[in-house]
Amino acid sequence: MRHRAEPPAEAEPVRFAFHGRAVAARQGQSIAGALWDHGIVAWRTTRVGGRPRGAFCGMGVCFDCLVVVNGAPGQRACLVRVSEGDTVTSQEGHGRDELGG
Repeated sequence: MRHRAEPPAEAEPVRFAFHGRAVAARQGQSIAGALWDHGIVAWRTTRVGGRPRGAFCGMGVCFDCLVVVNGAPGQRACLVRVSEGDTVTSQEGHGRDELGG
C-alpha cells in the first residue's frame, strides 16, 4: 500500500519593508523573489542614463539587482534571503558615495 505524503505545513511569512511599504515573503525567499511576488520588477536605476533595473541573471553574476539592505549597499537581491524586519531600499548607481557617481 502506498501512502500519500502530507503537504508541508506553511511557514509563517517573513515581513520586511521596501521603501517603508510592508512586504511579506516566504521563509528562505530571496529579496528579488519577494519583490516579484508583489509586482515589483525594477528597483534601481543605472548610474549612467537612469535606466530601470531589477533581477536579470538571477544568480548573482550581473549585479543588476543591487539593493540597500539594512543600510548596507551593494546587496544582490537575487542572492540575499529575506530576514524578518529587514529594511530594503533601492540603490542608485553603485550605491557608494565615496566612489563618486
